[in-house]
Amino acid sequence: MAKLSVVLIVLLFSLVANITSAQSFKEEKWATRLKVQRKKETLTNLQFYFHDTLSGKNPSAVRVAEATETEKSPTLFGVIMMADDPLTETPDPNSKLLGRAQGLYGSAGQQEMGLIMAMNFGFIDGIYNGSSISLLGKNSAMHPVREMPIVGGTGLFRLARGYAIAQTHWIDLTTGDAIVGYNVTVVH
Repeated sequence: MAKLSVVLIVLLFSLVANITSAQSFKEEKWATRLKVQRKKETLTNLQFYFHDTLSGKNPSAVRVAEATETEKSPTLFGVIMMADDPLTETPDPNSKLLGRAQGLYGSAGQQEMGLIMAMNFGFIDGIYNGSSISLLGKNSAMHPVREMPIVGGTGLFRLARGYAIAQTHWIDLTTGDAIVGYNVTVVH
């Protein structure tokens, strides 16, 4: 009798859980959910170097906006930069060009240098020519290693998701020029 009671309680609990679950996922008039069978996905690892040049006659990143208090802030809080930075195969700026990082970043940290980055890494080499990945997240630029999310992509990277590990290879603290190594893992 005790076993039968336990079985009935489990069945009742299962029925209630299924009804609750079904109700929480009802269709809305403005949204359609499609059941998709998982196709085989690809995991791709990319390694390249990002060259952010703020100085000289031909900078690859320029200041486009700032707050009235930006210059008084030790973190340049409020500054917005627009970038069109080369992505290369090695830290050498003259090494093979793989693509460009185009987008913006802004100083969003008042206590530490924390950049909010919205970047498109567009590739021009080999089978990745014309494909891109999109990064959107916080870059704690003064940390030796940091992780940022990959939130999408185009071409071979359509529907990409993943993460980027950035590690500063070289920085000039006077000018802000930097070379940053990126190790990016994406599923697409």
